[in-house]
Formats: sequence, structure tokens, C-alpha cells
Amino acid sequence: MNKKSGKVHAEIIKTTAQINKSDSPSHLEEKEDSGYSDWLTPPYALTGLENMTRHSSILPQCINAYKSNIAGFGISVRYKEDVTDTEKLEDEFNRLSDIVELLALDCDTKEVFENIVTARETYGIAYLEVIRNGMDEVVQIEFIENVPSVQKSKLSEELVEVEYAYKGKSVKRKKRYRKYKQTVGSKTVYFKEFGDRRIMDKETGKYVSGLDFDKQANEILEFKLGFKPYGQVRWLGQALNVDGSRKAENLNNNYFENGRHTPMAVIIKGGTLTDDSYEKLKTYMNDIKGEAGQHSFLLLEAEKNENSTTMQEEKQPDIELKSLADILQHDELFQDYLNNNRRKVQSAFRLPDLYVGYTTDFNRATAQAAIEITEKQVFQTERQSLAWIINNKLLNEYGFEHVEVYFKAPDITNPDDLFKILTLVNNAGGLTPNKAKEIGYKALGETSDDFEEDWGNTPLAYSKTQTALSGLETQIAKAENNHDDEIVAVMKSVRSLLMKQSKGG
Repeated sequence: MNKKSGKVHAEIIKTTAQINKSDSPSHLEEKEDSGYSDWLTPPYALTGLENMTRHSSILPQCINAYKSNIAGFGISVRYKEDVTDTEKLEDEFNRLSDIVELLALDCDTKEVFENIVTARETYGIAYLEVIRNGMDEVVQIEFIENVPSVQKSKLSEELVEVEYAYKGKSVKRKKRYRKYKQTVGSKTVYFKEFGDRRIMDKETGKYVSGLDFDKQANEILEFKLGFKPYGQVRWLGQALNVDGSRKAENLNNNYFENGRHTPMAVIIKGGTLTDDSYEKLKTYMNDIKGEAGQHSFLLLEAEKNENSTTMQEEKQPDIELKSLADILQHDELFQDYLNNNRRKVQSAFRLPDLYVGYTTDFNRATAQAAIEITEKQVFQTERQSLAWIINNKLLNEYGFEHVEVYFKAPDITNPDDLFKILTLVNNAGGLTPNKAKEIGYKALGETSDDFEEDWGNTPLAYSKTQTALSGLETQIAKAENNHDDEIVAVMKSVRSLLMKQSKGG
């Protein structure tokens, strides 16, 4: 800058070199350490998780509640937005419906995802085998039941370019993939991660340039909890409580097999039972069960000890029957411990007692509140997460623009709240005949068609006002013909008030 002249000279320098940006992630990840092997080992034995679940008194109920409420109501297809049906949209809707219906032929498609939820909540991860046809389209899915038999590799260092369908456009990204293998007995079969378009030999796990279609490896789509390679079990923090409850139940059960069952003690002072009385006592204790032992009595005879050397006056033997019932275990042990452990496990799933069959003291209000909270905070988010994987991964390559897959949900509408809302809306003049008909039919579990006339979409309050105005006009005309000027003036005042009210005044 020249201070004397006060002028500033600026020059823009341009470069002819092209500036490129990295198109792959560069953040540092936790190292997947498995020694010198390329295959990762789960941090804990998955078969142990299965055994703990099988012998638990609460885990099966919690997992079943997740299965029934996330995928149990069914899977269906809907439009992404409220649009007017056209032939193109209907074709897309029907096509997606057929694809979803035919994904599994041995059972309902929703049962496959019920199994996915069950396995994921048991092991922390679940797998689907995805099968394509000759046109490289996803046409079939198979649930892999033996989850512990599947092992995954480290992420490959090679970046593979993939295409992603988004709003009718094709977006390209780069991604690293894994390999999978399943070993049962002496047989091993290899899989590639879903979306990996490279050709893999299912017998060797190696990528090849060309191979017969029946020898190519299928893909695996995984569903896991958390971000660890093998997922994170939701209830793993409650493993000690689950194991402790099992041991407490075993202790209670063991009491009935090996516990103390002596209800009475026979105490003899100054003598001993005769052999005949001893045999009678054994028979009595063995045969006291059932009707044969009712209203019977027990006679015991004793004799003095012949080897007694006392010089005191001889006394007759004294027989005393002492009850030992007060030291018997009357009820199961550790009831508070078991109940506390049950509640802790439920808290890991965020489930109230109502969903696991333990609630006995509830009413309509408390049950409705528990259902609404659990539905909104637990099951709705799980359904959305599962549906996202289906739409944006499993079926993304089909490129559907206007339709999507979703999991059905229960109707948790509170009739009392609905009545209050409808009353308020109607009083404000916003309820239309079509909307009232729709709500009524929905409550009855039926579908309804809208009234095609214009009045079907006209608020009821407005319709009543227009009807009243029409009748009032007739009365004004009649009063004018009769020259009832005072009545005409009053009616016109009422008419102006009604018109003002209909316009929101």
C-alpha cells in the first residue's frame, strides 16, 4: 500500500492445478485385533449367551415382547407421501408388494424379521443370507439360525466403489467390505458382505474374475446392536443377575430333592423303643399319605434300659413327640433378590411389567400409560430402524421413489382422549363429515370412502350455520310479505350475527 497516495493494490493469483478432495473416510478407528488371523473372534462365547437365555426366568419373556411388538404386527407397503394415485404409482406399489411377499416362500416375510429380532436380542447380532437371481436382483432372504457358527473378517483395506439409489438418482460412494464364513462340523462356506458386487468363490472365499453362477458366494446382511464388530448384547450388564437368579432357583429346586423333610422327632428318656414299636413307627411314616392315614392313631411302647446301673428308684421310660415343622423351609428363598434381578433385566430392555406377564395390580389408565410410553420410546424407534435397513440397503437397488416398506404398529389411541379432541375440534367448527366418518370406521376396524359431494369436506359447524341462514332467509321473506316490520328487523339482526360467526367473527 502506498501511504502517500492512499491507494491499495490487490492481485488475485489463480492456479491451473485441479484440487481434489478425498472421497473416503479418514478418521482413526479402533484396531480390530485378532492376532495374526484375518478373522475376528467374538469377545465372549455366543453359545453361552444362548444357554443363559434358555435357562433364564425373564429373558425369554423380554425377547418375545420385542419380537411380537416390533415385527409381529406385520410388514406392509405404503406411499412415502400423500399423493394422488396414478397408473405409474400403482405399478410401483404393486411391484414392491410382490417383492416383499415373495422374499420368503416357506413362511410369512414378517416371521423372518421376527427371528431376526429374537437372534439379535439374544446374541447382539443376527444374519440374513441374501439370494439374487440371474439379473442380479434381490429375490429371496434366508434367516441363518446358527448364529454362533458365523465368523466375520476384518475390514478389507481395499476401497470399492458402490452405487446408491437416492430419489431417482444414482449416487456413488466408496466402501470397505468384510468377508463371512460359516463352519458347521468339517464344512465351511464363505459369504461376502451385502452390497459387495465382486465375485467370490463360496468354497475358498477368494475374489475371482469369473465363476459359474452356482459356485458364487451369496451375500450376508447383518443386523446388530451397537457398533462393535459382533454387536453389543443389550442385557450383558445384567449377566450376573441372570446367572444369580438361575442359581437361586436351582437352590430352591434342590430343596425339594435333597432338603430337610423331617417333620417330627421322637424323644425317649430312660428307655428305648421296642422292636415292634420301631417297625410300627416306620410303617406309619411311610403310609401316612392319602385317605388311609386319616383319623388313625399311633401307639408306641418303650422298655427301660436293661444295662442301667443306677441305684435310684426305677422310673418308666418317657416318650416325647417334638414337632420340627418350625425349622422347615415354608417358601422359596431369595424372593426379594429374584424380584430385584427381574426388574433390572426388564430395565435393560426398558419394558414395564405389563409386557412380560408379571403385572396384577393395574387399571385401564396405568395400562394405557405404560403402553403409550413403551410404544413411543422403544418399539417405534426399533421398527423405524429395521425398516430403514430394508428400504435403504436390502431393496435400495430397485430404486423405488414413491413407495417404501414399513412395519405395522398397534392402535394405541385412547378412546377418552379421542372423544375430547373430537369434541374440541367440533366445537371450534373444524370437523367435517368425511373426517368424522373416517375416524368412526377406523375405530370399528373398517375402511370408508369419502362423500364425493362438496358438503363432505365442509365443516359441520359451517354447514349448520348455512342451513340456519337459508331457513332464516325464508322466514324474513315471509315476514316482509306480512308487513311484520319489527320481526323482520330482529331476524335481519340475527342473520348478520350468523354471517359474522361463519366468517370467524
